Amino acid sequence: MKLRILITAVLLFTISATFAQKYDMSLIPYRSGEKWGFSSADKNIVITAKYDEAQWFSEGFAAVKVGNKWGYINNTGKIVIPAKFTVAKPFSKGYIPTKMNKGSDTILFAGASLTADMVEVCIDKAGKTLNGCPAKTEENEPDIAVTTQKKLYSVANDGFYDEIVNDYMVNGEQYYIARKKGLYGVFNTKFDMSLPFDYTSITVTNTENSSFLLATKNGMSGLFDYSGKEIMPMQAASLQLINGPMNKGYVIVKEAGRAYINTLDGKAIMNRSYNDVNYDDQGGFVLLGDGNLKGFYFTDNTYIAPKYTEVKLMPGGKYLKVKTFDGREGYINNTGVEFFN
Repeated sequence: MKLRILITAVLLFTISATFAQKYDMSLIPYRSGEKWGFSSADKNIVITAKYDEAQWFSEGFAAVKVGNKWGYINNTGKIVIPAKFTVAKPFSKGYIPTKMNKGSDTILFAGASLTADMVEVCIDKAGKTLNGCPAKTEENEPDIAVTTQKKLYSVANDGFYDEIVNDYMVNGEQYYIARKKGLYGVFNTKFDMSLPFDYTSITVTNTENSSFLLATKNGMSGLFDYSGKEIMPMQAASLQLINGPMNKGYVIVKEAGRAYINTLDGKAIMNRSYNDVNYDDQGGFVLLGDGNLKGFYFTDNTYIAPKYTEVKLMPGGKYLKVKTFDGREGYINNTGVEFFN
């Protein structure tokens, strides 16, 4: 069969404009009963727990709540901006653009509101309202991730397939995901079939410097490598491929009412399963245990057994914000140390 490939490349770009807030992880918000202060990582109290709420330090300031209003303290615990705000967000570095120059001297600013309707303005480190909000400096500018998602190759096929829906390349070899008579398969440029046209869906995920195929058939899911070699048989009710931190791949497996986490070679990460497992977009996995309690698996291979009603990973990947049975919030680290009593 003579191969002719007509390339009609369509590039789709994904741009992330989310700013990654830089928190100071040396001072952890610490709750003692109903009040909040700050401690070191070894739980030594640095700032006495006397506030009604407390946020993480950023750029030398932390927002704290006194009664029903927010203000800011410095890292010695001194109130440097009085508690007068209905909203108080972390401080960031920025600059005021000028006509002659892209930016002037770097300034610190935060989003805040003085009104009950919570309409935000920007304030400086003295708590004064700025005329407009500064632009972010380079160190806080967003990472722009540009990814190419479908090239949509059209391949002369003499009835070999009905439509190509995706393609990928590994080690210089081009592969095509195609549909024929409503079913999906995978073949290469020589028309060698990696997966036959037997599947109700096939999706490709690029991670760990390779491509992996997630296929479904008869209500079951299986995992294959880029060439069609079986990694996990078609027996799971659901598989979810995760491209985690450092481009490391994981698979959330759900079958027989249980869920667990695998590596991309099909090996279980932990010798236990849970009622459910969900990926946290900061990098890690929420584990749902009995009684609707939640724990967490960190990608450094540490985990917290389910014992909290809510868990959420903080930026930086070492601390969780949790909620306990009594509805109170607090923080724990990746070894389970609780920064509250």
